[in-house]
Amino acid sequence: MKILLIRVSSLGDVLHNMPVIDDIKAHYPDAEIDWVVEEAYVNLVKLQPKVRKVIPYAQRRWRKSLGKQETRAEIKHFYRSLREEAYDLILETQGLLKTGIIMGMARKSPTGKKVGLANGTEGSGYEALSRIFHDQSVATDKRCHAVQRGRIVAAAALGYELKTPASFGLQKQDLTPAWMPQGPYVVFFHATAGESKKWARNNWIKTARDLQVTGLPILLPWGNDAEKQEAEAMAAQMSNATVLPKLSMQEATVLAQRAALVIGVDTGLVHIAAAYETPTIELYCDSPRWKTEGNWSPKIINLGDKGMPPSVAEVEIAFEKLLGITKT
Repeated sequence: MKILLIRVSSLGDVLHNMPVIDDIKAHYPDAEIDWVVEEAYVNLVKLQPKVRKVIPYAQRRWRKSLGKQETRAEIKHFYRSLREEAYDLILETQGLLKTGIIMGMARKSPTGKKVGLANGTEGSGYEALSRIFHDQSVATDKRCHAVQRGRIVAAAALGYELKTPASFGLQKQDLTPAWMPQGPYVVFFHATAGESKKWARNNWIKTARDLQVTGLPILLPWGNDAEKQEAEAMAAQMSNATVLPKLSMQEATVLAQRAALVIGVDTGLVHIAAAYETPTIELYCDSPRWKTEGNWSPKIINLGDKGMPPSVAEVEIAFEKLLGITKT
C-alpha cells in the first residue's frame, strides 16, 4: 500500500501529525508512506525513519517570487514529484484550502481514495472548502487534541481502532554542538511569538533560583534579536544560566532531545521535547491546554491553561517530581 500524508506546517502541527506514521505501520507494516511538508520542516520529518520519501513544498518562499523563472521551475518540479506515484490513500489532516489543492493535484490509484477532515476544532483555522477534494471526510470532536485528530482521520480511512498512546518514533540525532555542556542541563524555552503566551520574566528568574539545588546549568535559547535581548536580561539575574548562540533547527532539536529537564511555554520546540519524552514541563498561559498538552508519557507535566498561567510553586513541585528530588 502506498500512502501520502499532506501536513505542510507549522512546526507544532507537523510534529503532532507524526504518530499517524507509527499507527499505520503497526497495522500495515508493508505500507510505503510519503509526506508533503514545507521545506523548513523537511529535516524534522526525516527524523521519523518510517517515512519513505519527503516531498518539499515551499509556498511561503514561492509566493514572494512567482515571476522568477527559477521559482516556476521549482513549482513544476514539485508538481512532477507529487504525481510520480499513484497512491492507494492520500491523507490531508490540516483542513486548509492550500492543502486541499495539494490533495487535488496528487494522483491516486484506480482503487485509491482521498480522505480529510470534515470539520475543524474550536479556534482552528479550518477551511470547509477543502472538503471538495475529499472522497471521504472524517469528523472529530470540536475539542479534539491536535495529536489525536490526525490519528482519527487515518484510523477511519484504514479501518483500525486506536488503542495505544501516541508514538512519535523520532530518531535521536548524532550531533554534539560545541556549546553543549558535558553533563546534564536544563532548558528554558521562554520565547514565543505571542506576547500573551509568555510566562513572566520574574517567574523564570525565581524558577532558576529554585533549580540551584540541582546544580544543573540552565541554557537559554532564542530565535530573533528581541528574544536574545530577553534571554540576556534573564541571564543577568540568574547565576546558573547561559545564553546560547543562534541555533539551527537541527541544533534546537538536539537541545530539546538531550536535556535533563525542559521547561517551556506552548511552542513547537517544547512539543519536540515532549515527543522525545524528555522530562518536560509545559506552561500554558494564554492557549487552551486541551489542544496540545503532552498526554502520552508520565515524563510530561502540563501546567496552567488559557488565561490561567501557572505559579512558580507549581513549577517547583513539577520539577522536583520529574527530577526525583525529595525534600528533607
